[in-house]
Amino acid sequence: MHLIPKGSRTYLPPACQTMSTKEKKSFCHCLQNVKVPQGYSSNIKSLVSINDLKLVGLKSHDCHVLMQQLLPVAIWRILPDKVRAAITRLCFLFNAICSKVIDPARLDELENKAAIVLCQMEMYFPPSFFDIMVHLIVHLVREMRLCGPIFLCWMYPIEWYMKVLKGYTKNQHRLEASIVERYVAEECIEFCS
Repeated sequence: MHLIPKGSRTYLPPACQTMSTKEKKSFCHCLQNVKVPQGYSSNIKSLVSINDLKLVGLKSHDCHVLMQQLLPVAIWRILPDKVRAAITRLCFLFNAICSKVIDPARLDELENKAAIVLCQMEMYFPPSFFDIMVHLIVHLVREMRLCGPIFLCWMYPIEWYMKVLKGYTKNQHRLEASIVERYVAEECIEFCS
């Protein structure tokens, strides 16, 4: 990121993690053509805006699927090798942390990998990228030691059930009463059946 003098002007080259328009189009087309099993995630195709070259309307679970499974495939031949390797290692780390089976003997190795991956990311990304959320990656392995598999602590089932409960509302002026009334009616029908 050194300044390059060109004649009487100074030129600041783009950072190594910056994608050109051609690379952004390739990335968006790759995500637009992804097909996943039903119920695995949202329709990724509908979340990609080819005109704006952006991802729009991602829910938390979509971001999770993108980071864990789809991002290494989408950036396969786009970014420079070192940047791509650091991002792919981060994705593999998330994949290992979110697995349903934990080998306690590998937790120390996983904790060391998390620190190394973050150090690699610090080499290629600006300091403004690293906020408290990025730092929390280091503590995920310790959380695995204390709480067990991470998927047991996820909020996705609660969020999905809250969507069901919000769907019960018919009276917008008395939301709670509407949800409770519909929930009790459904419970009674399930009990009787």
